[in-house]
Amino acid sequence: MTTAAVIVAAGRGTRVGGPVPKQWRILRGRTIVARTLDALRAAGIDRMVLVLHASEMHRATEFDLSGLTAVPGGATRAASVRAGLEALEGEGVTRVLIHDVARPLVPAVVVARVVKALDTHDGAAPALPVTDALWTGEDDIVTGTRDRSGLFRAQTPQGFRYDAILAAHRAHLGDAADDVAVARAAGLPVAIVKGDERNLKITTEGDFARAEALMEEPMDIRTGNGFDVHAFEDGDHVMLCGVRVPHDRALKGHSDADVGMHAVTDAIYGALAEGDIGRHFPPSDPQWKAAASHIFLSHAVELAASRGYRITNVDCTMICERPKVGPHAPAMIEEMARILLIEPDRVSVKATTSERLGFTGREEGIAAIATATLVKP
Repeated sequence: MTTAAVIVAAGRGTRVGGPVPKQWRILRGRTIVARTLDALRAAGIDRMVLVLHASEMHRATEFDLSGLTAVPGGATRAASVRAGLEALEGEGVTRVLIHDVARPLVPAVVVARVVKALDTHDGAAPALPVTDALWTGEDDIVTGTRDRSGLFRAQTPQGFRYDAILAAHRAHLGDAADDVAVARAAGLPVAIVKGDERNLKITTEGDFARAEALMEEPMDIRTGNGFDVHAFEDGDHVMLCGVRVPHDRALKGHSDADVGMHAVTDAIYGALAEGDIGRHFPPSDPQWKAAASHIFLSHAVELAASRGYRITNVDCTMICERPKVGPHAPAMIEEMARILLIEPDRVSVKATTSERLGFTGREEGIAAIATATLVKP
């Protein structure tokens, strides 16, 4: 069966106000009309009729016209829908979805539910059950309540067998609240399928802010941890988090053996699911012999940025008896922040001992653990 859609966009949208009808207002850089067409195409609908006000027919050229026909609407919504349905006659369409242009965020799953229901029903429409208490009122005073059982909030697209809804509209006199009303007046049963809160209808100015909030992509937050160990050897200093710290020993390693910076680098790689330093800078490769560890950390930072991630904070703890890290921590924080491209107050560098236990307690080397948090807005 062939499915098409009629998008009703001929109204004036007076309740919203503003210099142009709401369907031509901009939502996140695109018009409401454009976003609604995109949403239906994303749901797999490739044949559409766009019903425009007669004075706005020229605007149809703003869109991809493949599979799209624009027709002028009528004086009422029902008349506009009928104009869209008539434009599909003779094209072999068996199912049609009638959609309000003011619902630009309709999820593809809602469209799919309506289309699927038409396999067994003449009509189907999405809706959400009413969950709030219902009152009657007069002069801003509550005058009574109403039972909300069996009440639903109607949404679109409302789908129908094409021949049946065309005949219903041709027989209908006057306007109607929606196409379900037209169908029911013609005796067509309409199934209810599950709607979606995201499928809001932009009716008032505040709905634009609600729509923008619904369009926010969920923030991608990743956390990684790193651990590194280096043994002592003969020397007169150690490199810790990019700072040369005088000591009676040095740290042994293929590079400059900056145990703190290595742990932070591995934490970033871990958050990106990119392994560790050894994957990107193999110790078997002689070019990294005695290399400065800021090369590795900068690579991890650049890799995160290339994937759209921002490093929000880093915490590094070094485990050793000596040298004392505290006096050098401010300089380490400044250097790490510089390489990480973040503010110093987002970098923590600290140290602890192992209470004279283990290899660090015996002053055979230094260990470091680190955690990094990355965010993609």
